[in-house]
Amino acid sequence: MNQSSSRSDINLSWVRFLPQSWQPYALLSRIDRPIGSWLLFLPGVWGIVLPHGIPTMTRIKLIILFAIGSVVMRSAGCVVNDIWDRDFDRQVARTQQRPIANGTISVKQALFFLFVLLMIGLVVLLQLNPLSWILGASSLILVALYPGAKRVTWWPQLVLGFTFGFGAPLGYAAATGYLSWTQAALYAATIFWQIGFDTIYGYQDIEDDQRVGVKSTARWAGEAGKQFVAINYALCVFFLIVTSILNHNSFLALLVLLLPIAHFVWQIQKFDLHNPKVCLTLFKSNRDVGILIALALLIGNII
Repeated sequence: MNQSSSRSDINLSWVRFLPQSWQPYALLSRIDRPIGSWLLFLPGVWGIVLPHGIPTMTRIKLIILFAIGSVVMRSAGCVVNDIWDRDFDRQVARTQQRPIANGTISVKQALFFLFVLLMIGLVVLLQLNPLSWILGASSLILVALYPGAKRVTWWPQLVLGFTFGFGAPLGYAAATGYLSWTQAALYAATIFWQIGFDTIYGYQDIEDDQRVGVKSTARWAGEAGKQFVAINYALCVFFLIVTSILNHNSFLALLVLLLPIAHFVWQIQKFDLHNPKVCLTLFKSNRDVGILIALALLIGNII
């Protein structure tokens, strides 16, 4: 196996059992790798479970809608990203077998697929309240901007944080019909969390990114990556504590935050800047962090 295939992020797994004509679209949408959908979905769950006084069935309905929306919009974001990055992707070992980069799917076909995904996303969005319509539509600006950010700034992960973390204010607005400083603190926590874990992710490609000219916080931080990620995780924790205080959560809820804090500490201890497999493992482990944070916020709501 050559270096390109061994480092490729393509994972046929169960996708190979789909009809052959469907397989490139499944790979383009990354449904073979659900971690991205989880990381988009969980901030929405945080926003939904945070406010007090929301009926349980309303929360359950919103969580189901956000689960569907997260899969669809993460897929749409991947299509936009791969259209933007098709030339870069051909030069990076991990990404050169992506369907647009290798010519399996044309840009025209990808744009049509994007249109279908956005229409499904619109149907989901219309099940929410009017404030959510405005927020959901405005999030498309962030989705479109992120792929270009890596060309002009060392901080594309900040743009990604605003984009992937947008589920937090959207979930809160869908549950309450308004925004608040509590929700703003939660949004800040999601942004710093996502800067941290996406910086870890970026260390997988740091050599290829340097060669082709892609910018990232991983390249910006260099050998100080551990310290940089630790600072972002610490800021995430700080804003989660602020969120809990503003939301008048119980002391028990604050204690439960020790669980994701312990996970963050474990990540920093294990983080090896020069080991792509470790970086990918730690990146994926943030699904568990997100679930633990959701648990802390839920306990703050019911106890």
